[in-house]
Amino acid sequence: MELHIDRVSKRYKGNVLAVDQVSLCLQPGVIGLLGPNGAGKSSLMRILTTVMKPTDGQVLWNGVDVTKNPNELRKVLGYLPQDFGVYPHLNAVEFLQYMAAIKGISSRQAKKRINDLLQLVHLTESSRRPLGGYSSGMRQRVGIAQALLNDPALLIVDEPTVGLDPEERVRFRNLLSDLSGDRIVLFSTHIVSDIESTANQIAVMQKGKILSHTDPETMLEEIQGKVWEMIIPSDKMLEAKKKWLISGTIRRTEGMQIRVVSHETPTMDAIKVSPTLEDAYLFKISTRTMRVAS
Repeated sequence: MELHIDRVSKRYKGNVLAVDQVSLCLQPGVIGLLGPNGAGKSSLMRILTTVMKPTDGQVLWNGVDVTKNPNELRKVLGYLPQDFGVYPHLNAVEFLQYMAAIKGISSRQAKKRINDLLQLVHLTESSRRPLGGYSSGMRQRVGIAQALLNDPALLIVDEPTVGLDPEERVRFRNLLSDLSGDRIVLFSTHIVSDIESTANQIAVMQKGKILSHTDPETMLEEIQGKVWEMIIPSDKMLEAKKKWLISGTIRRTEGMQIRVVSHETPTMDAIKVSPTLEDAYLFKISTRTMRVAS
């Protein structure tokens, strides 16, 4: 099972290049597509789900060009878009029955599948309540349930944790991790914590390009020895932000404790510390920005 993205680009009207020569090879597991807002992640997701066609390049599902044969992918695809909406007057069972009918799933198959999915996303007790009374997190779990109705081999979720409270975000991340198994789960986000405990591969995207595609351990190895902590006076923060790439700050009684990502020791009293994925991600995108600027 393989999703092969081969030099895919998407150019909108006005010569706006949203996706720029993206190439990736995805296999079973959780792949985190990580990048800032406006990086082109949602445009790439819409291409992969056959919602729109690329300007250039190919998307191959097990060797089949999905632009020419979109049904080859659609029949094994589950998709939770960023702007997923529900019918507020329907309850979860009614909504999922409706979605199952759209996907061509028989009513007999749908009944058992819906019961199983409601248990999976922990909504059985709330399944008869109108969706309009659901919290954001509950609606997202209904969204995952509808994406799983056809037991997809490829599950694509676009910025699914936006607007969720911390507890719901943890629950959602754990659910995605449990769902991976022998399927490909592509999870788009701009929040590092969403994928650091679930993804076995991370693709970093910025300004339409893929900056790196590797496993989390390699990302951390690449920045080993480049992260420092030190305390500076609070009134020196603005100056520090101009001098260094700061990945974190904590206010202390003696000043501001800052994490700095740098090839060299920023100050004599700086202490070298173990890197995090947040450090590694900021280093990736800042390096790209500096190269473009130069």
